[in-house]
Amino acid sequence: MSQDINAFVPSSCELLGWGEPTHQEPAFARLRNELLPRLVERGFRSVALEIDRVAALAVNDFVLEGVGTLDEVLRAGFSHDFGLLDGNRQLIAWMREYNDGHPAPERLSLHGFDAPMETMSAPSPRTYLEYARDRLGLDVDFAELVGEDEQWSRVEAVMDPATSVGATAEADQLRVIADDMLTTLHARSPEMPREEWLRVKIHLGAALDLLRYHKQCARRLAPAERLPLLTATRDTLMAQHLIDIRAIEARRGPTLVYSHNLHLQRSPSTMAMGDNEVTFHSAGAIVASLLGERYRVIASSLGTSATIELPEPEAGTYESLLQSQFCTWGLTTEVAPGRKRPPFNPMRGYFPIDRTLLDGADVVLHINTA
Repeated sequence: MSQDINAFVPSSCELLGWGEPTHQEPAFARLRNELLPRLVERGFRSVALEIDRVAALAVNDFVLEGVGTLDEVLRAGFSHDFGLLDGNRQLIAWMREYNDGHPAPERLSLHGFDAPMETMSAPSPRTYLEYARDRLGLDVDFAELVGEDEQWSRVEAVMDPATSVGATAEADQLRVIADDMLTTLHARSPEMPREEWLRVKIHLGAALDLLRYHKQCARRLAPAERLPLLTATRDTLMAQHLIDIRAIEARRGPTLVYSHNLHLQRSPSTMAMGDNEVTFHSAGAIVASLLGERYRVIASSLGTSATIELPEPEAGTYESLLQSQFCTWGLTTEVAPGRKRPPFNPMRGYFPIDRTLLDGADVVLHINTA
């Protein structure tokens, strides 16, 4: 047991996954912000958050160069309403202050690693395709192929294959055009500044992500098959983004990726979606299979929380055993045998520790907010 995070991060680690059991308990983000400077001291130079990768470009501009204002980037650069969380405000403000006193090669960068979607809804690819087209100076009219944006973004387009546009001839043609544009982008790389090239690539990647996701949405499957497919597809896109981020950051130092436990554990993730229980390989499981020891996982545990009205854990549960060890918080690689905590209000997004999660993590961080 220790509060020294560096003692649990080996020199081989290039991507450190730090999970939380719920996004709604602010103690985790506060502790993340407190420990990040220690990781920076040992060479970490980037943070990846569970937010839209394209939108996060505006956050990174602010963090690196002070472009815009803090309020603006929290509003426009954070998807899933994560810009409303005080912990994220404090994180971005600290990174901007840190960078203001350091030369460009040593500055910290901020990435989003999610696609521009929720599992139950995904927008039109039009704006991303048009951005890339305009930057490449191509003469392509997407209006007729895309049609009305609303036909893509409505929930029915994701949940009802009969109303999905993902398998239409127009969608197929859009995927071909986007792929050809990606080839053009690579051919133009000697002519473009690296940062501009990366922005175009990220926008094209978002367009292709959406087209691929909508293609899966068009498959006529029963809910018991459909929901695992969509969930796994989203996490697969997340994993691809993390690998891409590591390619960008490889020469600068390791990356901290902060997200929900379910997206980062090595072992299969399971969650309830309506009447269905969905099991899938998380982004972390995919990345771990590719990076090996270069990927490490910290899974977080929560004892009690006034914020989400989580009561004291029942005796014999993993959280109860950890609660007795830590008066505030701590890190450990050893958790005594226990049992899973009973289900809690699903609207709080809280997932208790179970044996599968423990098997898919290297370290457990427990917070005792009592």
